[in-house]
Amino acid sequence: MQDKTNVMRILDSKKIEYKAHYYTNSDAIAGLDVVAALNENPNQAFKTLVTRSASKNYYVFVVPVSGELDLKKAAKSVNEKSVEMIKQKELLPLTGYIHGGCSPIGMKKQFNTVIDISAKDFETIFVSGGKIGYQIEMKVEDFSKVIRVTFEDIVRESHD
Repeated sequence: MQDKTNVMRILDSKKIEYKAHYYTNSDAIAGLDVVAALNENPNQAFKTLVTRSASKNYYVFVVPVSGELDLKKAAKSVNEKSVEMIKQKELLPLTGYIHGGCSPIGMKKQFNTVIDISAKDFETIFVSGGKIGYQIEMKVEDFSKVIRVTFEDIVRESHD
């Protein structure tokens, strides 16, 4: 049996139902590699991105691994002039998570979190379980029970 991550302990303590999924391909850090390892729908699996605004506030954006964060839409969704991705080396001290294992749940500090509106197309979505190799699947409506969350259109339109 796998160890419980902090994310799982938080969900357990709040009696929120979730399903844990594990993968052993340690090279699968990028979202699309993770969904391939777990045979998940890339529109239903979400990656967690941390940004800093022009006013030095931090925001968390959760977007489908099949999509890309639109920085303009993201900034607008949190009433900021602009946001930019933080540097990878800032992730661990700021959130307590490493790249490839960053979950919107259980960060050192709770930041305002925006989940792409497409999450509402599904009953459940997959996010990182807080460690490489760990994914959790939970009901979209349950996120608001553990984090400050809003749902907005924050994905860049694809022009293919």
